[in-house]
Amino acid sequence: MLGTTRVTAQETMRYASDEDFCGIFVKDMDGLYRLSFLLTGEHSLAEECFVRGLEDSQKGTPVFKEWTHSWARRSIIRRAIQIIRPQTADNSRSQPPSAIGTSYAMTLPAKIAKIIDLPQFERFVFVISVLERYSSQECSLLLSCARGDVTAAQIWALRQIASAHERPAKLVSIDSDEQGLPHNHRIIPQRTQQA
Repeated sequence: MLGTTRVTAQETMRYASDEDFCGIFVKDMDGLYRLSFLLTGEHSLAEECFVRGLEDSQKGTPVFKEWTHSWARRSIIRRAIQIIRPQTADNSRSQPPSAIGTSYAMTLPAKIAKIIDLPQFERFVFVISVLERYSSQECSLLLSCARGDVTAAQIWALRQIASAHERPAKLVSIDSDEQGLPHNHRIIPQRTQQA
């Protein structure tokens, strides 16, 4: 038999099975879902990304067992890119932060809300290169953009997150017509806008 190779049982044990990937997705469900949510910025999209990331991990190229965790995270990142299709910094930064991110601002921990409030491209670059520690080159390949776009987005996102952390909260009243409370009775913190 020409062109065929025999794979021994010992060699197949070195590769991750479907059960290995299921185990990773169950064991690190919180971390993988959080990654999906930080990238997509919306719970329904994060759920889709998580499920499809598991499917991609199982149906993809064989991977060594030792790489299952990093491969699962990479599958989530690739699927999120396919779902959201983030645009380069020049296109996304001119748009205001998404209403999706700001609608969750009152229910999310402050650190996560700051990331979700970033424009899509900057959010993807921040999560992939800063939180997941991918190189600028690898990040640019995943996002199909120039390495300079990644570097600019990293710097911009880091400045936005740092300045949001340094800004003092300003108290703003909510009109009584919306809440049924006396005027200036209910107060919520609001961050000042930076140009």
